[in-house]
Formats: sequence, structure tokens, C-alpha cells
Amino acid sequence: MKENEPETVEMPGSGKKTVRDEAKKKQLLNRLNRIEGQIRGLKKLIETDTYCTDILVQASAARSALDAFSNDVLGCHIRGCVKRDLLEGKDEVIDELLWTLKKLK
Repeated sequence: MKENEPETVEMPGSGKKTVRDEAKKKQLLNRLNRIEGQIRGLKKLIETDTYCTDILVQASAARSALDAFSNDVLGCHIRGCVKRDLLEGKDEVIDELLWTLKKLK
């Protein structure tokens, strides 16, 4: 390990909770419902023997929607949880954030 390089920390499910306001929770759940609909649509495309390219285009759209959802949650995490922990002097949140970003690749 190089000097001043943080130690890699395994971060399985933390058991922590994040309380979101009702508007944000509703927005995130609506996005997930749309993504769920896209996935059900993909299943139907397979069941109806739809042409491969058409399925791949829809799969790409579903992946993009899930990536956008993850980016939204990540932004909220940084602006909320990470900022709060840093202000409280909990620098270990930096290692947790780096671990999380690594998993998002």
C-alpha cells in the first residue's frame, strides 16, 4: 500500500438506515416502479420471441434507467449522509464512499 493511501475496507450490508422525506421516497419508488415495468416488458419480449436487437435496445433502456436511479441515490447519499458524517468528524465515511463507488463500476 502506498503512503497516504486509505486501506481497502470490505463493507457488506451496513445495517444503517437513511430516513428520506416522503417526496423523495415517492420519487424513488416511482422510478423503481417504471424500471420494474421495463423488466416485465423485457420478459414479455422473450416470451413472444421478439427479435434480438429489439430486446437489446429495451434492455439498454432499462439499464440506463437503473443507472440514473443509482446516481440519484448516490447524490443524495453524498449530499446527506456523507456530508453529515464528515461534519460530525466521522472520517471513516470516506472509506465507505470509496468502497461504494468501486462497487458501482
